[in-house]
Amino acid sequence: MNTVYTCFCTDVIHDGHRNIINHAKEYGRVVVGCLSDKEMIRCTKFPTTSIEERMALYQEIDGVDEVVVQDDMLYDDVIAKIRPDYVIHGDNWKEGAEKAVRDHVEGLLNQYGGKIVDVPYTYSDEVKKVDQKLKEKLSMSEYRRKRLRQLIEMTPIVKVMEAHSGLTGLIVEKTVVEGENGKLDQFDGMWVSSLCDSTDRGKPDIELVDMTSRLRTINDIMEVTTKPIILDGDTGGLTEHFVYNVRTLERMGVSAVIIEDKTGLKKNSLFGTEVEQTQDSIENFSAKIAAGKKAQLSDDFMIIARIESLILERGMEDALERAFAFRDAGADGIMIHSRDKDPAEIFEFCDKFREQDKKTPIVVVPTSYNQVTEEELSAHGINIVIYANQLMRAAFPVMKQTAEGILRAHRAKEVDSSLMPFKEIIRLIDEL
Repeated sequence: MNTVYTCFCTDVIHDGHRNIINHAKEYGRVVVGCLSDKEMIRCTKFPTTSIEERMALYQEIDGVDEVVVQDDMLYDDVIAKIRPDYVIHGDNWKEGAEKAVRDHVEGLLNQYGGKIVDVPYTYSDEVKKVDQKLKEKLSMSEYRRKRLRQLIEMTPIVKVMEAHSGLTGLIVEKTVVEGENGKLDQFDGMWVSSLCDSTDRGKPDIELVDMTSRLRTINDIMEVTTKPIILDGDTGGLTEHFVYNVRTLERMGVSAVIIEDKTGLKKNSLFGTEVEQTQDSIENFSAKIAAGKKAQLSDDFMIIARIESLILERGMEDALERAFAFRDAGADGIMIHSRDKDPAEIFEFCDKFREQDKKTPIVVVPTSYNQVTEEELSAHGINIVIYANQLMRAAFPVMKQTAEGILRAHRAKEVDSSLMPFKEIIRLIDEL
């Protein structure tokens, strides 16, 4: 009997999946692959159930003969082991980012005469309802809040992109690309930056935008996305205020807040010693961290301590002393910051920190040393990389050039070729 293989990466079975199985039965014995968690997060939505639960769910489908784990989104492992006569899939993978996967599978099957069967994708009210239910579940605070900790355990490095509005949140949420190895990739979470939040409002980055306004930005993003959010908490403010904000953020479903060990009027770290900046004492900042940890109600929320010693040229030993002190005070992670274009001091810090602490997550923001790759960062024990302001910086020059182009031409025709058709923007929003 022929072997027919299909891969599922869903937590809920609907008409579309049953339709795939019904078609598969016509060709032979049906084997269903359950995509592993680490691969699932790279190409689709985050799993809300365990792989064991998903495998049991698939096994209960009428017509399924066997369920196996698929640990490679490109199918290399299962095709080498099972050598299916047919791989069956919805025809939605014939275009878009998933086409790269289909092309790779087709190449593997051609080596021994296997074939792909493309089944018309199922569009129905039930499918739409189930998909919407899954999205709503992923966006619920109790699921979103814990996702950052889960990602740290599941992936070599968590990739976080800045978002400052609902629209930029959708861009971060939905952008999927084909990587150099043929696999699909996407961002893992979102960074709500104080700098970008202020800039979007046309105001200086001096903590002028209050927390109430910043919470509205978070809410706008949360309404249309499901990925975990890390908030730039600046200095955290007064300890009494920080405690209150921790409870608010935790309740909303924010995964983490990063606070920096500085005091006084906020000055952007990119200026370093060019402007006067005061670093908080180890004792005061440790007390603020401890108070925040004591206030939170769940184990999911993370308070991450950002260390400014390298920015302020206080030296490596000061940075390490603070890192271990803040960790001991309860910090769930350490962010080490630098404005040096060479990542050497960042790597030195991480290597020395990892000599004594193998587990506490390390966060970096490679804005100035942007030549370094995620693979290199991971090799030095870094767990989270934040692309902190690239979307804002990309938008500003394009908008300015568009405004200048219209002024020069006294009409909009000359700039139209550089603009995205509004139908595509509407489609991005409608696909929510």
